[in-house]
Amino acid sequence: MLVLSRKVGEKLLLDGNITVEVVKIQGNRISLGIVAPSNVKILRGELKPTAAEAQIVEIVVEDGLLVAC
Repeated sequence: MLVLSRKVGEKLLLDGNITVEVVKIQGNRISLGIVAPSNVKILRGELKPTAAEAQIVEIVVEDGLLVAC
């Protein structure tokens, strides 16, 4: 596992076409903005979708940043 420190506004570039940005830090929570091609599935780590659910992904984008899925 690679562990990095980032400040608000700093970004990571993954595989040349996925950007992860630290949007906000508040207490022990951070908000991340993710910009990725539409064919890239993004799920929270604690979610383990069934095969049927894995086919359904709702993405909410505000100001060019993924805010929910």
